Amino acid sequence: MVTFLSGGTGTPKLLDGAAAAFSPDDTTVIANTGDDVELGGLIVCPDLDTLLFQGAGILDRESWWGIGGDTERTNSALDDLASAFDLETGPHFLDDELQTEGRPLAAWRRFSGVAEFMTIGDRDRAFHITRTSLLDQGQSLSEVTQTFADGFDLSVDLLPMSDDPVASLIHTPMGKMHFQEYWVAHGAEPEIEQVEFRGASSAEPAPGVLDALEDDVVIGPSNPVTSIGPMLSIQGIGQKLQEATVVAVSPFVGDELFSGPAGKLMEAVGGEASTAGLETAYPFADAFVLDEDDATEFEQPVVRTDTEMNDPEDSARVARAAAEALEEAKTLEEAP
Repeated sequence: MVTFLSGGTGTPKLLDGAAAAFSPDDTTVIANTGDDVELGGLIVCPDLDTLLFQGAGILDRESWWGIGGDTERTNSALDDLASAFDLETGPHFLDDELQTEGRPLAAWRRFSGVAEFMTIGDRDRAFHITRTSLLDQGQSLSEVTQTFADGFDLSVDLLPMSDDPVASLIHTPMGKMHFQEYWVAHGAEPEIEQVEFRGASSAEPAPGVLDALEDDVVIGPSNPVTSIGPMLSIQGIGQKLQEATVVAVSPFVGDELFSGPAGKLMEAVGGEASTAGLETAYPFADAFVLDEDDATEFEQPVVRTDTEMNDPEDSARVARAAAEALEEAKTLEEAP
């Protein structure tokens, strides 16, 4: 039995070949929900949806976001209306008092839908409408996710990290912004003063999460701060990881990243923007998977391979390395 912690695109890419080393029937994936937003009244769960669409075979694999071949007529029409009516464009984070009004799952992540700063396809939007409506009917995010997973006949178990709202907020000289605004609208360019996981102090793990963390755990090459960090901020998850056998796959090769703003974010929270920084980011890790060109050394076991993943064969190679690292870590734990 194995549990993957997933956010962004790094861990989903690893999951493309995970079946080469881990049986899907024995695999659970816990997804980050700190990136979730409410956009124009619809709740969008980017990291959950990437995994759902991937499992269903409909993911846009160019962007690792949305549905392949989707149309964008509604998104284009929103832009046209904003232009025609001279409306304010760009991300419009709703006022503080509106962040906590109404639907609890929308707290601190609510944006106006005018001109829609995130591009959402038409079929993709149908899932957001359905999710939001089911939540409004009283279902939890876990229940809605299970409905979608069952409908797509996912081969793995998929869980959100929490049914409670946690918003990843980036504090910058330009003001407070949600991570999606920082990354999508501003291209991760503003200086970072602080990273906050608002709501985490009162959030509880979703049903099944703590049980899943009693199995072996693989943290894929996701952003340690905003993809994995929100999970670690929830009470009980860190303790479970201390007790589990955990392998972390580095998103770095030395101090170089394959993609994304992880380096800048790690520096902002006082960490080292490199593979070596994972020792602080994941103090519970029992072993690491590093790129074969990465000379970083740890006291814990290290398995090296080519960690660049461009297709399922690449992913299978990295998954086998993660399985090997788990075995090495458990051998050490069992040694007298």
